[in-house]
Amino acid sequence: MKKSYAFLILLFFALFLSCTEDAALPEEDELSNGAFSSESGGSAGAGGSGNGDSDNAGIITAGEWNDLQNWSFWQNLLNQEVADQLTTNWEFNTANRFSFELKDENNLPVVDAVLTIKKGTDVVWAAKTDNLGTAELWIDLKSDKQKTTEITNYSFYLGDQKLSNVKSYSEEINTIKINNSAPVYSNVDLCFIVDATGSMSDEMDFLKDDLKQVIQKVKAANSNLQISTGTVFYRDVDDEYLVKKSDFTLNLENTLTYINAQTADGGGDFPEAVHTALKTSIDDLQWATTAKTRIAFLLLDAPPHDEAQVMDDLHESIKKAAQKGIKIIPIVASGINKKTEFLMRNFSITTNGTYVFITNDSGVGDDHLEPTIGDYEVEILQELLIRLIKKYTS
Repeated sequence: MKKSYAFLILLFFALFLSCTEDAALPEEDELSNGAFSSESGGSAGAGGSGNGDSDNAGIITAGEWNDLQNWSFWQNLLNQEVADQLTTNWEFNTANRFSFELKDENNLPVVDAVLTIKKGTDVVWAAKTDNLGTAELWIDLKSDKQKTTEITNYSFYLGDQKLSNVKSYSEEINTIKINNSAPVYSNVDLCFIVDATGSMSDEMDFLKDDLKQVIQKVKAANSNLQISTGTVFYRDVDDEYLVKKSDFTLNLENTLTYINAQTADGGGDFPEAVHTALKTSIDDLQWATTAKTRIAFLLLDAPPHDEAQVMDDLHESIKKAAQKGIKIIPIVASGINKKTEFLMRNFSITTNGTYVFITNDSGVGDDHLEPTIGDYEVEILQELLIRLIKKYTS
């Protein structure tokens, strides 16, 4: 079904309108009430009642929005004061975007190639190309305002080779042709980072009920894939635990056994230890050095703590994720606010990922905030995750 309105979100692990430049942005408390139409660039409409039974994990509905593929929409949002504040509050400056696409001599994507931006000898940003041969790099990402930066003092590299005539995304995508055949990889790392506080029982049920089918269906579509799964569960300070993990394994049953042993409990105040969970997942799990795909699905319904050190930690984790070639795909649940929405969208933007949100259409769970986006397709969450994993492992 096609919706020209939008919701916000309810899940985990696991596109196309430009808004007019003079579109008015409502106050923050109006961003979720349908003040934007798809023509003007924002959210619209309302969903179902959202009071379903938590046993209905298999029918949970969701949507996806990719800001990288709707860049003029995102830029127009940030031209408006309220949306600009919602993203710069977390000190994300996405004004300096550099997009790359690498192809080999057979016109096939070059996967896992390393691209780097340096200022002098300092590495400003590094990223790896994904299964489609694309990578996104950034200059001056951590800033409390949206600002463009003169790139005269910056150098761009593909491996050890210095690149010339690099253009910002506003000018063009930097397309590079490699004069040999690119290596082929079949290994895939999928990590599920899960808020395990008391409000997340529906999402936990989804993982327990549907994850096995998701992975099995992906493997059935491409039997050559070697899929490793791992998990990180987190709560907050003063809870029974702060973070716990199971490292990557090719044995899906091991991951499922670990997930089935987890329960949703604790929490209390609104923010949770998102920064600790990200650091653990990026730093402590054994991500493959070379791979076809690496994805961290971040399932949550609450933001990180709004503190200076937390923001520093988040930025450091995002930078490391990009450097390791890890796409972060948030799956947001009921309870989040606009500030959290924009933070999660920045996570996905800066790691070449996409944004997933649970909708009210299934009637499962509490009411979901409407994201400020354009048209999107309402899908069964299980099917949406299968589609995304297939897309990023094809």
